[in-house]
Amino acid sequence: MNYQITSMTSAHLDQVAALEKLCFPEDPWSRRLLAEALENENTASLLALSEDGHVLGYLFFTTVLDEGGVDNIAVHPEARRQGIASALLDTFHRYGREHGLVSLFLELRASNQNAFSLYDKLGYREVGRRKNYYLAPKEDAIIMKLELSTCI
Repeated sequence: MNYQITSMTSAHLDQVAALEKLCFPEDPWSRRLLAEALENENTASLLALSEDGHVLGYLFFTTVLDEGGVDNIAVHPEARRQGIASALLDTFHRYGREHGLVSLFLELRASNQNAFSLYDKLGYREVGRRKNYYLAPKEDAIIMKLELSTCI
């Protein structure tokens, strides 16, 4: 599957909102919230676009001082296991190194073993839990951290 990683623009919001509802039907970000994140100066966004311009995946991240955090990441179910999430995260890691970030964080549902395996493979380590963080359905969040100084 051919795709490119690029920055998100407002022209992509309808596709991103549709993908958000598909991937997170219990509690999706609204289009308005996605638009606000896109306009937030402390938040950046990345897209994986197919050759014909369809959004295959996206990642929102926020930076504060020397830390970065993944706010939201999703890949279309039909495009999973194609390296898209890894490519989005690799771009985020490269951005972090280029901008002097020391640590990167993310959270995931405790039951999401596929995501946990991917993040673990990329060097993230579990550093904590948030009890009952997710509400629909109620579930703990695993907090994972990547020290950029330890990855190449």
